[in-house]
Amino acid sequence: MLASLAYRWRRLRGSDRYAECIRVFLALTGVVAWCFATGHIDAVVSALLGVIACALAETEDHWRNRLATLLLTLACFAISAFSVQWLFPYPLLFAVGLPLSTFALVMLGAASERYATVAGATLLLAVYSMIGADQAHAGPWWYQPSLLLAGAAWYGALSLLWSVLAPQQAVRLSLARLFDALADYLEGKAAMFTPVHGMDREAMQWSLAMQNERVVEALNDTRLVLVDRIGARRPRGATATRLQLYLIAQDIHERISSAHYPYDALADALFHSDVLFRCEHVLRMEARSCRQRADALRMRSTPSPNAASEASVADLLNAVDALRAQPHPPAVELLRAVDALVRNIAAIQQQLAGQIPHEWRGGAQAELQDPGPQSLADGWDRIRLQLTPRSFRFRHALRLSCALLVGYAVVHAMHPGHGYWILLTTLLVCQPSYGATRLRLLQRVAGTVAGLVLGWATLKLLPFGPWQMPLMICAGVVFFAARHRRYSIATAAITLFVVLCFNQVSNGYAVMLPRLLDTLIGAAIAALAMRFVLPDWQGRRFDDVLADTVRSDARYLERIIVQYASGRRDDLDYRIARRNAHNANAALSAVLANMLREPGQHRRGSETLLRFLSAAHALLGQLSALGANRKVIESPQARDAVTRAGATAIEALAQLGDALAHGLAAQASAEDTALLEPFAASADDDTARLALGQLSQILAQRHRLAELANSLSAS
Repeated sequence: MLASLAYRWRRLRGSDRYAECIRVFLALTGVVAWCFATGHIDAVVSALLGVIACALAETEDHWRNRLATLLLTLACFAISAFSVQWLFPYPLLFAVGLPLSTFALVMLGAASERYATVAGATLLLAVYSMIGADQAHAGPWWYQPSLLLAGAAWYGALSLLWSVLAPQQAVRLSLARLFDALADYLEGKAAMFTPVHGMDREAMQWSLAMQNERVVEALNDTRLVLVDRIGARRPRGATATRLQLYLIAQDIHERISSAHYPYDALADALFHSDVLFRCEHVLRMEARSCRQRADALRMRSTPSPNAASEASVADLLNAVDALRAQPHPPAVELLRAVDALVRNIAAIQQQLAGQIPHEWRGGAQAELQDPGPQSLADGWDRIRLQLTPRSFRFRHALRLSCALLVGYAVVHAMHPGHGYWILLTTLLVCQPSYGATRLRLLQRVAGTVAGLVLGWATLKLLPFGPWQMPLMICAGVVFFAARHRRYSIATAAITLFVVLCFNQVSNGYAVMLPRLLDTLIGAAIAALAMRFVLPDWQGRRFDDVLADTVRSDARYLERIIVQYASGRRDDLDYRIARRNAHNANAALSAVLANMLREPGQHRRGSETLLRFLSAAHALLGQLSALGANRKVIESPQARDAVTRAGATAIEALAQLGDALAHGLAAQASAEDTALLEPFAASADDDTARLALGQLSQILAQRHRLAELANSLSAS
C-alpha cells in the first residue's frame, strides 16, 4: 500500500502541470494569507488577478532569461494597468487607445512566441484593470494597478526562484512529452503493417499525419527549451545528455516517418509470411520503450533495458533471412525495400537502448538553430513582414481590435453589472481561425454555466467568506491544471474562482447573472467578428500552404541527395531542411483540420483535401526513407546516376510547388517515373538501386499530388 502511494506521488510530481500548479497554489495562498493577516480583504480580487495574469505570461526559460522576461512582463503590465486607470474616465480616448493597443500587442507576437505570450497576458491584465477600476471601492488612482502589479510580481518571484532551484525540469518534461508523442506515432505506424486485406490505409495515413503534427509540435517545443538552456555555450552535464536525447528523438522521428514500399503492396506480397506481423510487434515494443523513457524522464529514474525488444528484432532479422531462402522469394526490389525497413526498425531499437552515435556528442552536428529574433532590427523585420492583409496574424489583430471596441461600446450602452467581463470573454473566445473560435465559444459558455452552478451550490453550503478561501485557491489551481487540455473544466474552475473572490468583498450572488449574460454577449461579439471582420477562411490560403509543403519537400530532398555523395551527416543545414519539411506537413494538417470545421460553403472538396493530406504525408515518408538510409555510394558511376536522378525529382517537385503557388494547372504525367529509367542501368550497387527505387516512388507520388491539386482547382 505504501509503495503504491509512493509511486502515485512520484507520478504526480513528474506530471507536466505539477510544477505550475504548485507555484500557483503557493502564490494564491500567499495573497489570501496576506490579505487576511493585514485586514486588506478588499485587495484580494485585484492581487489574485495579478497572480493569474503573470502565471499566464510565464515561459519555460532558464532563470537568467526568465528574469529578463519577467521584467519585460511587469513593464508591459505597468503600462497597461496605469493606462487603463488614467484613460478610464475618458470613454472617447479609451475607445481610441483600446483597439490601437490591442493591434500593437497582437502584432508584437510576430517577433517570437515569447513575446506573443507576454502580449496576450498584457491584454488580459488590461481587462482585469478595467474590472478593478469599475469597482466602487477602487480607492486612489494608483491603488488597483499597484495591487495587480504586486500580485504579478509575487508570482514572478516564486517562478524565478523555482527556475533557479530546478533548472532542468522544463527540459525533462519537454523531452518526456516528445517521447510520448513518438510512442503514439510508433503505434499508429505499427497498425500500417497489419497484413489484412481490405484495410483503409489511406484513412490510417490521415491519422498518422495528425499524429505527426503532435510530434512536430513536441520537437519544436523541446528545441526552444534546449536553445534557451544552451545559448552560445557548449552544452555540458545534464544539458549535453538531454541534447543527445533530443537528437536521438529527431533521428527516430525520421526513421518512423519512413515509407520504404507501398503498404498495400507489402501486405499483398507478404500476406503468407510473418515478417509484417513481426514488424508490427517490434514497433509496438519500441513504442512501449518510448513511454518508459518518458516516464523515466518525468520521475528522474533510469529506464530498464528491454531485452524482449532486442530478441524481437533478432527474430525479425531471422524471418527476413527465411523469406529470402524460400524456393520462390519475392521480387528483388521488394526484398531490398524490406531489408531497408528492417535495418531502420533495428536502428530505432538500438537508439532506444542507449547506443548514441559518436557524431552526436558535440561539434557542428549538435548545433541548434535559435528561432528567436537576434536583434531589435530582426524583430522589427518579422513584424513588418506580417503587416499585410494576407497575413493571418494581421487579420486576427484587426479582428480582435474591432471586437473589443464593439464590446466596449456595448458595455457603455447597456451598463450591465461587471460589464467588462464582456471584453474578457471576447478576448478569450476570439481565436485566429473560425474552427478554433467556435470550439472555444462552446467550451466557454458550457464551462461558465457549470461554474455558476458550482458557485451557487458553494455559497449555499459555505456561506461564510473565510471558509470559502481554500476552495477558491483550489479552483484557481484546477484552472491552470486543465487550461491546455480541458478548457471547459478550466472555465468552470475560473468562474467558481471569480464568484468566490467577489463574495469576499461584496455579494457573490450578485455577480452570477451578469457573468452569464456578459459571457453570452462577449461570445456573440467574438462569433460575429470572426464571421464578418476579415474572416480568415482556410481555403483562401490553402494553395499557399500546399505550395510551401511541396517546396519544403524539394529542399529536404536536395539535402538528402547531397549526402549520398558526401556521406551521412546530421549537420544543422540538414536538420533545418528536415524540420521545415515536417513543419510544412504539420501546417497542412492543421489548416485542413480547421477548414473541416468551417461552414460548408467555405470548404473545398473535403474528401479530395483528405486525399491530398494522405498523399503529402506518404511523400514525406518516402523522402524520410531516403534520409534514413543515406550513406555514401562508393561507385562513381552509380553515385552520379543517383545525383542526376535526384536532380530530376527535385525539379519535378519544385515545378509542382510553383504551379500551386501561382494557381496554375499542375503538370501530371503517369510517365514521370520513366524519367529515371536512363539512370537505372548505371546503378551497380544496392544503395544506389534502393535510392533510385525511392526516387521512383517519389515521382509517382508527385504525379498523384498533381492530379489531386488539379481536382481541387476544378472544384
